[in-house]
Amino acid sequence: MTSPQRPLGSRDRYGSDVLATDWRAPARGRATEHSADHGLVVEEVTTDWCGEIVAVDRDLRTVTLEDRRAKRRTFPLGPGFLLEGRPVILTPPVTRPAPAKRTHTASGSIAVHDAKARVARASRIFVEGRHDAELVEKVWGDDLRIEGVVVEYLGGVDDLAHHLTDFRPGPDRRVGVLVDHLVRGSKESRIAASIARSPVGKDVLIVGHPFVDIWQAVKPARLGLPGWPEVPRSEEWKKGVCQRLGWPHRDQADIARAWRHILGGVRGYQDLEPELLGRVEELIDFVTAPSPGRPA
Repeated sequence: MTSPQRPLGSRDRYGSDVLATDWRAPARGRATEHSADHGLVVEEVTTDWCGEIVAVDRDLRTVTLEDRRAKRRTFPLGPGFLLEGRPVILTPPVTRPAPAKRTHTASGSIAVHDAKARVARASRIFVEGRHDAELVEKVWGDDLRIEGVVVEYLGGVDDLAHHLTDFRPGPDRRVGVLVDHLVRGSKESRIAASIARSPVGKDVLIVGHPFVDIWQAVKPARLGLPGWPEVPRSEEWKKGVCQRLGWPHRDQADIARAWRHILGGVRGYQDLEPELLGRVEELIDFVTAPSPGRPA
């Protein structure tokens, strides 16, 4: 038996299915938790007070609202607020702990927080090139600033004697020099020996590492390499390395990009070979040691 049809135009007071929707849901939606962050504008539903959150008391669990006339009222945290027309349950804002201060510098030294850089000493550390200077700065920069030591790059060691003549080293103007490929019989070793015998030799300390270039002082494993490629002496070392690693090497801009990649992989002293670490520390000690009869 079929049910009688309703006349056209008549209205169904109860709808087609009263259980098809959540008839218990509030008209504005269900309340959700929201952090009571400063600057948030909310409305308290029982008083219609609308204002910006200007204070939250965690102990009393209250929130203070300031309206557009700069008047303030305090309410309990929790339900009973509207945010952009939707009900929210205000909760205390999450406090984020301050980032932990470093305990050590990149060189492994004890970090000295809030220390001002010392006025630069007259003494200097010379390195061969820009890449050497940038690596020393990245790892020992904090220590050098505290000690007041300036690092300068020479653009090669061939003219070291002329640089020293211009600088005029002395007991209060010591010079430490870091040299690449300082091995027996090399050009670098002959230059170092000549300066050591000169009148300024006692105020100049030249030390070096065995690597052809400062790039090799970075542990290859840090860059995901099993080792640095072997490059014949007849080739320019940096270009030869880039070529064998499949890196662009057409011009100086490519070499500079390769160095940025290498330097970016250095986090601190742990990523450098010990043959370099000891030499730089030796230079810092030399140029910061007090002169005879004078305090540091």
